[in-house]
Amino acid sequence: MTDALRVRPDPSDPRLTRRVAGLDQAGRPVEVSVTVERPLTLYLNGQEIVTMMTIGDHPEDLALGYLLNQGMLRPDDRVSAIDHDEDLGVVVVRTERTTDHEAKLRKKTLTSGCAQGTAFGDLMEGFAQVRLPAEAVLRTSWLYGLLRAINTLPTLYLEAGAIHGCALCQADQPIVYMEDVGRHNAVDKIAGWMFREGEPGADKIFYTTGRLTSEMVIKTVRMGIPILISRSGFTAWGVELAREANLTLIGRCKGSRFIALAGENRIVFDADPARDGEESPRHWRKNSREAESHAG
Repeated sequence: MTDALRVRPDPSDPRLTRRVAGLDQAGRPVEVSVTVERPLTLYLNGQEIVTMMTIGDHPEDLALGYLLNQGMLRPDDRVSAIDHDEDLGVVVVRTERTTDHEAKLRKKTLTSGCAQGTAFGDLMEGFAQVRLPAEAVLRTSWLYGLLRAINTLPTLYLEAGAIHGCALCQADQPIVYMEDVGRHNAVDKIAGWMFREGEPGADKIFYTTGRLTSEMVIKTVRMGIPILISRSGFTAWGVELAREANLTLIGRCKGSRFIALAGENRIVFDADPARDGEESPRHWRKNSREAESHAG
Protein backbone atom coordinates (compact mmCIF):
# COMPACT_ATOMS: atom_id res chain seq x y z
CA MET A 1 0.00 0.00 0.00
CA THR A 2 2.86 2.42 0.76
CA ASP A 3 4.87 1.53 -2.41
CA ALA A 4 3.32 4.54 -4.17
CA LEU A 5 4.91 6.95 -1.69
CA ARG A 6 7.17 9.39 -3.48
CA VAL A 7 8.00 11.34 -0.30
CA ARG A 8 7.88 9.61 3.06
CA PRO A 9 8.89 10.48 6.64
CA ASP A 10 12.43 9.68 7.78
CA PRO A 11 12.22 9.20 11.56
CA SER A 12 15.85 7.99 11.55
CA ASP A 13 17.13 11.42 10.45
CA PRO A 14 19.31 12.53 13.41
CA ARG A 15 18.52 16.22 12.78
CA LEU A 16 14.84 15.76 13.60
CA THR A 17 14.96 14.30 17.12
CA ARG A 18 17.09 14.47 20.24
CA ARG A 19 17.42 12.02 23.12
CA VAL A 20 16.56 13.63 26.46
CA ALA A 21 16.83 12.12 29.92
CA GLY A 22 14.12 12.48 32.56
CA LEU A 23 11.95 10.62 35.07
CA ASP A 24 8.72 8.71 34.59
CA GLN A 25 5.61 8.64 36.81
CA ALA A 26 7.32 6.20 39.21
CA GLY A 27 10.47 8.29 39.54
CA ARG A 28 12.49 5.93 37.35
CA PRO A 29 15.07 7.35 34.94
CA VAL A 30 14.01 7.34 31.28
CA GLU A 31 15.48 8.56 28.03
CA VAL A 32 13.10 9.48 25.23
CA SER A 33 13.21 11.01 21.77
CA VAL A 34 11.84 14.54 21.49
CA THR A 35 11.14 16.48 18.30
CA VAL A 36 13.60 19.24 17.43
CA GLU A 37 12.27 22.60 16.22
CA ARG A 38 14.43 25.33 14.76
CA PRO A 39 13.84 28.75 13.19
CA LEU A 40 13.87 29.14 9.41
CA THR A 41 13.84 32.68 8.00
CA LEU A 42 12.32 33.04 4.54
CA TYR A 43 13.35 35.70 2.02
CA LEU A 44 11.66 36.40 -1.30
CA ASN A 45 13.86 38.30 -3.79
CA GLY A 46 15.84 39.94 -0.99
CA GLN A 47 12.79 40.87 1.11
CA GLU A 48 12.50 39.18 4.51
CA ILE A 49 9.06 37.58 4.77
CA VAL A 50 8.78 35.55 7.97
CA THR A 51 10.63 33.35 10.45
CA MET A 52 8.97 29.96 10.88
CA MET A 53 9.50 27.33 13.56
CA THR A 54 9.99 24.00 11.79
CA ILE A 55 11.65 20.62 12.18
CA GLY A 56 13.95 21.60 9.32
CA ASP A 57 13.33 18.97 6.64
CA HIS A 58 12.21 19.90 3.12
CA PRO A 59 12.97 23.64 3.62
CA GLU A 60 12.66 24.44 -0.08
CA ASP A 61 9.18 22.91 -0.29
CA LEU A 62 8.14 24.69 2.91
CA ALA A 63 9.32 28.03 1.52
CA LEU A 64 7.56 27.60 -1.82
CA GLY A 65 4.34 26.33 -0.24
CA TYR A 66 4.24 29.17 2.28
CA LEU A 67 4.65 31.78 -0.44
CA LEU A 68 2.00 30.11 -2.61
CA ASN A 69 -0.52 29.86 0.20
CA GLN A 70 0.10 33.49 1.17
CA GLY A 71 -0.50 34.63 -2.40
CA MET A 72 3.05 35.99 -2.62
CA LEU A 73 3.97 33.44 -5.27
CA ARG A 74 1.64 32.84 -8.20
CA PRO A 75 1.08 29.37 -9.64
CA ASP A 76 2.49 30.55 -12.97
CA ASP A 77 5.59 32.22 -11.46
CA ARG A 78 8.99 30.99 -12.61
CA VAL A 79 11.35 30.38 -9.71
CA SER A 80 14.90 31.14 -10.82
CA ALA A 81 16.65 29.89 -7.66
CA ILE A 82 16.13 28.56 -4.15
CA ASP A 83 19.10 28.80 -1.78
CA HIS A 84 19.06 27.19 1.65
CA ASP A 85 21.76 27.75 4.28
CA GLU A 86 21.21 25.22 7.06
CA ASP A 87 23.80 26.79 9.37
CA LEU A 88 22.22 30.26 9.14
CA GLY A 89 18.65 28.91 9.11
CA VAL A 90 17.79 30.90 5.99
CA VAL A 91 16.06 30.03 2.72
CA VAL A 92 15.95 32.51 -0.17
CA VAL A 93 13.49 32.17 -3.05
CA ARG A 94 14.17 34.15 -6.23
CA THR A 95 11.66 34.65 -9.03
CA GLU A 96 11.91 36.07 -12.52
CA ARG A 97 9.03 38.40 -11.68
CA THR A 98 9.83 41.43 -9.50
CA THR A 99 7.97 41.24 -6.18
CA ASP A 100 7.26 43.71 -3.40
CA HIS A 101 5.00 42.61 -0.54
CA GLU A 102 5.62 45.42 1.94
CA ALA A 103 1.92 46.34 2.14
CA LYS A 104 0.83 42.73 2.54
CA LEU A 105 3.37 42.14 5.32
CA ARG A 106 1.82 44.94 7.36
CA LYS A 107 -1.48 43.04 7.46
CA LYS A 108 -0.87 40.11 9.78
CA THR A 109 -3.27 37.42 11.03
CA LEU A 110 -2.43 34.80 13.64
CA THR A 111 -4.12 31.64 12.40
CA SER A 112 -5.60 28.81 14.43
CA GLY A 113 -2.67 26.56 13.58
CA CYS A 114 -0.55 25.17 16.41
CA ALA A 115 2.71 27.06 16.92
CA GLN A 116 0.73 30.20 16.00
CA GLY A 117 0.77 30.12 12.23
CA THR A 118 0.91 33.58 10.67
CA ALA A 119 -0.86 34.65 7.49
CA PHE A 120 -0.19 37.95 5.75
CA GLY A 121 -2.56 39.97 3.62
CA ASP A 122 -6.08 38.87 2.84
CA LEU A 123 -6.72 35.27 3.90
CA MET A 124 -9.54 34.99 1.36
CA GLU A 125 -7.61 36.41 -1.58
CA GLY A 126 -8.50 34.40 -4.70
CA PHE A 127 -10.59 31.90 -2.71
CA ALA A 128 -13.91 32.63 -4.43
CA GLN A 129 -12.37 32.22 -7.89
CA VAL A 130 -11.23 28.62 -7.35
CA ARG A 131 -13.43 25.99 -9.01
CA LEU A 132 -12.96 22.50 -7.58
CA PRO A 133 -13.78 19.59 -9.95
CA ALA A 134 -17.38 18.46 -9.42
CA GLU A 135 -16.66 15.05 -10.97
CA ALA A 136 -14.16 14.04 -8.26
CA VAL A 137 -15.25 11.13 -6.06
CA LEU A 138 -14.26 9.57 -2.76
CA ARG A 139 -15.02 5.88 -2.40
CA THR A 140 -15.33 4.73 1.19
CA SER A 141 -13.20 1.70 0.25
CA TRP A 142 -10.42 4.17 -0.66
CA LEU A 143 -10.92 6.03 2.60
CA TYR A 144 -10.51 2.93 4.77
CA GLY A 145 -7.50 1.84 2.74
CA LEU A 146 -5.87 5.24 3.15
CA LEU A 147 -6.36 5.21 6.91
CA ARG A 148 -4.76 1.78 7.20
CA ALA A 149 -1.80 2.82 5.05
CA ILE A 150 -1.22 6.13 6.85
CA ASN A 151 -1.61 4.69 10.34
CA THR A 152 1.05 2.05 9.71
CA LEU A 153 3.70 4.37 8.21
CA PRO A 154 6.99 4.75 10.14
CA THR A 155 6.70 8.41 11.16
CA LEU A 156 8.39 10.98 13.34
CA TYR A 157 5.16 11.05 15.35
CA LEU A 158 5.73 7.43 16.36
CA GLU A 159 9.36 8.17 17.17
CA ALA A 160 8.92 11.34 19.22
CA GLY A 161 5.37 12.75 19.04
CA ALA A 162 4.61 16.49 19.32
CA ILE A 163 4.08 16.76 15.57
CA HIS A 164 1.41 16.89 12.86
CA GLY A 165 1.27 14.95 9.62
CA CYS A 166 -0.34 15.59 6.23
CA ALA A 167 -0.67 13.29 3.25
CA LEU A 168 -1.36 13.90 -0.42
CA CYS A 169 -3.27 10.89 -1.71
CA GLN A 170 -4.65 9.50 -4.95
CA ALA A 171 -7.49 6.97 -4.76
CA ASP A 172 -6.45 4.58 -1.95
CA GLN A 173 -2.72 5.43 -2.09
CA PRO A 174 -0.82 8.07 -0.08
CA ILE A 175 1.85 9.48 -2.41
CA VAL A 176 3.44 12.20 -0.25
CA TYR A 177 3.58 12.36 3.55
CA MET A 178 5.04 15.39 5.35
CA GLU A 179 5.33 16.20 9.07
CA ASP A 180 6.08 19.32 11.10
CA VAL A 181 5.46 20.91 14.50
CA GLY A 182 2.63 22.95 12.99
CA ARG A 183 0.08 21.51 10.62
CA HIS A 184 0.28 24.70 8.54
CA ASN A 185 3.95 23.89 7.84
CA ALA A 186 3.13 20.31 6.84
CA VAL A 187 0.45 21.60 4.44
CA ASP A 188 2.81 24.19 2.97
CA LYS A 189 5.51 21.55 2.38
CA ILE A 190 3.08 19.52 0.27
CA ALA A 191 1.93 22.65 -1.59
CA GLY A 192 5.57 23.47 -2.37
CA TRP A 193 6.27 19.91 -3.53
CA MET A 194 3.22 20.02 -5.83
CA PHE A 195 4.46 23.32 -7.31
CA ARG A 196 7.97 21.98 -7.96
CA GLU A 197 6.72 18.73 -9.47
CA GLY A 198 3.87 20.28 -11.45
CA GLU A 199 1.51 17.89 -9.66
CA PRO A 200 -2.21 18.67 -10.23
CA GLY A 201 -4.64 18.69 -7.30
CA ALA A 202 -7.88 17.90 -9.13
CA ASP A 203 -7.56 14.12 -8.76
CA LYS A 204 -6.10 14.16 -5.26
CA ILE A 205 -7.29 13.70 -1.66
CA PHE A 206 -5.72 15.60 1.24
CA TYR A 207 -5.37 14.05 4.71
CA THR A 208 -4.35 15.89 7.88
CA THR A 209 -4.04 14.97 11.53
CA GLY A 210 -5.02 18.52 12.48
CA ARG A 211 -8.35 20.25 13.00
CA LEU A 212 -10.48 21.23 10.02
CA THR A 213 -10.19 24.99 10.48
CA SER A 214 -10.71 27.86 8.05
CA GLU A 215 -6.96 27.88 7.40
CA MET A 216 -6.92 24.19 6.43
CA VAL A 217 -9.91 24.63 4.13
CA ILE A 218 -8.49 27.74 2.44
CA LYS A 219 -5.11 26.10 1.78
CA THR A 220 -6.66 22.89 0.44
CA VAL A 221 -8.92 24.87 -1.91
CA ARG A 222 -5.99 26.97 -3.12
CA MET A 223 -4.13 23.75 -3.95
CA GLY A 224 -7.11 22.74 -6.10
CA ILE A 225 -7.74 19.56 -4.07
CA PRO A 226 -11.47 18.67 -3.86
CA ILE A 227 -11.44 16.37 -0.81
CA LEU A 228 -10.11 17.05 2.71
CA ILE A 229 -10.04 14.41 5.48
CA SER A 230 -9.01 14.55 9.12
CA ARG A 231 -9.04 12.37 12.22
CA SER A 232 -9.89 15.56 14.13
CA GLY A 233 -12.96 17.79 14.29
CA PHE A 234 -14.32 20.90 12.60
CA THR A 235 -14.68 24.60 13.19
CA ALA A 236 -17.87 26.35 12.08
CA TRP A 237 -16.06 28.71 9.70
CA GLY A 238 -14.14 25.81 8.22
CA VAL A 239 -17.43 24.06 7.40
CA GLU A 240 -18.95 27.26 6.01
CA LEU A 241 -15.99 27.87 3.70
CA ALA A 242 -15.93 24.24 2.56
CA ARG A 243 -19.60 24.44 1.58
CA GLU A 244 -18.99 27.71 -0.25
CA ALA A 245 -16.13 26.18 -2.25
CA ASN A 246 -17.82 22.80 -2.80
CA LEU A 247 -14.98 21.07 -0.93
CA THR A 248 -15.76 17.61 0.43
CA LEU A 249 -15.00 17.90 4.14
CA ILE A 250 -14.71 14.75 6.27
CA GLY A 251 -13.73 14.80 9.94
CA ARG A 252 -13.67 12.62 13.05
CA CYS A 253 -12.42 9.89 10.76
CA LYS A 254 -11.36 6.95 12.92
CA GLY A 255 -11.82 3.28 12.22
CA SER A 256 -15.18 2.75 10.53
CA ARG A 257 -16.59 6.13 11.58
CA PHE A 258 -16.51 9.52 9.91
CA ILE A 259 -18.68 12.60 9.54
CA ALA A 260 -19.05 14.56 6.28
CA LEU A 261 -20.27 18.15 6.64
CA ALA A 262 -19.69 19.47 3.11
CA GLY A 263 -19.48 18.08 -0.42
CA GLU A 264 -21.25 14.87 0.59
CA ASN A 265 -22.35 14.28 -3.03
CA ARG A 266 -18.81 13.12 -3.94
CA ILE A 267 -18.89 10.17 -1.53
CA VAL A 268 -19.52 6.71 -2.98
CA PHE A 269 -20.49 4.26 -0.22
CA ASP A 270 -18.96 1.09 -1.64
CA ALA A 271 -17.54 -0.50 1.54
CA ASP A 272 -18.98 -2.23 4.58
CA PRO A 273 -17.91 -0.16 7.61
CA ALA A 274 -18.15 -3.16 9.95
CA ARG A 275 -15.81 -5.22 7.75
CA ASP A 276 -13.55 -2.73 5.96
CA GLY A 277 -13.27 0.06 8.52
CA GLU A 278 -11.40 -1.82 11.22
CA GLU A 279 -8.95 0.53 12.94
CA SER A 280 -5.25 -0.13 12.54
CA PRO A 281 -3.19 -0.21 15.76
CA ARG A 282 -3.30 3.30 17.15
CA HIS A 283 -0.18 5.46 17.31
CA TRP A 284 -0.64 6.28 20.95
CA ARG A 285 -0.55 2.59 21.86
CA LYS A 286 2.79 2.14 20.17
CA ASN A 287 4.14 5.27 21.83
CA SER A 288 2.97 3.93 25.17
CA ARG A 289 4.78 0.63 24.63
CA GLU A 290 7.97 2.44 23.58
CA ALA A 291 7.83 4.62 26.69
CA GLU A 292 7.49 1.53 28.86
CA SER A 293 10.48 -0.14 27.16
CA HIS A 294 12.61 2.97 27.73
CA ALA A 295 11.55 3.00 31.38
CA GLY A 296 12.59 -0.62 31.74
